[in-house]
Amino acid sequence: MYSIGEFSMVSGIPVRTLRFYHEVGLLVPAAVDQVTNYRSYDERNLELATVLVALRKLEFSLEEIREILNECRDDADLVAQLERQKKSLAAKVQHYQSLIRTIDQLMANQRHEREENKMKATAPAIEERDVAPMLVAGVRMKGSYSDCGKGFATLGKRLAWRIAGKPLCLFYDGEYREGDANFEPCMPIRQPIEANGISIHQLPAAHCVTLIHRGPYDELKNSYARLIKHVKERGLKVSLPTREVYVKGPGMILRGNPRNYLTEIQLPIELP
Repeated sequence: MYSIGEFSMVSGIPVRTLRFYHEVGLLVPAAVDQVTNYRSYDERNLELATVLVALRKLEFSLEEIREILNECRDDADLVAQLERQKKSLAAKVQHYQSLIRTIDQLMANQRHEREENKMKATAPAIEERDVAPMLVAGVRMKGSYSDCGKGFATLGKRLAWRIAGKPLCLFYDGEYREGDANFEPCMPIRQPIEANGISIHQLPAAHCVTLIHRGPYDELKNSYARLIKHVKERGLKVSLPTREVYVKGPGMILRGNPRNYLTEIQLPIELP
């Protein structure tokens, strides 16, 4: 026979839990002294304790364990209970995975909101400045704005070491166009060259309203909204083509983090 302390050590069940199991009738000691309430356990109790510990590790509830102990006589009888528990745990996993996805989305929304608020608090200033003339090599294109990458790829291959500055794009429409935009990816160059399919021309000096946009290209419209509001408030008139200078963008191999892209929007102003 084991005292409750000894039984606790051999079964791996704390004394407090053994008393609770006794109270709820799950693990009744082999003998209980009616005077001292001293509990004694035997080998049969130890076998039952081993089953209890195993079932608790599988996250069966105490009521489920009581049902198993009452109905199951061997391992074969236990299979149905294990299958039911497996389905229950699988459902819980799906539920918790769904909760985790929801929490991740909430956290992402909060981070994005904080970043946006931070960017608004430190929004770059709109400037009016003179932009010097520039010799550029360009590929005139008509299509979707996302096609400009193909133009830059062509220029990069054909110009190589002749490139003398940051890539830029000229926009000739004066409006947003869905699939037939008129634009020209360009690269600054040091001196005129001959290259089939590439236009070499002098981009004239211009007085521009400018703004450095930080972030993905699909958010450029927010910075354009600020610039157009500035232009209208001051009664200015924009001349075409407008310009985007890609100060920092995706590399030739790695795209980098779009949140760190820097694009200078330049709106040339008609001078009186």
